[in-house]
Amino acid sequence: KQYGKGSIMKLGEKTDTKIETISSGSLALDAALGVGGYPRGRVIEIYGPESSG
Repeated sequence: KQYGKGSIMKLGEKTDTKIETISSGSLALDAALGVGGYPRGRVIEIYGPESSG
């Protein structure tokens, strides 16, 4: 609540907020991020099981 709505987003979650992005170079990853790339000025953490790629 301290940082406001949209400060934490889940992978693939769609948002109405206009966010400036940087393309990852992967169309699948850009789509999964939900905003079309890495959001500029934000910390991104993507994780999964060991050996998941």
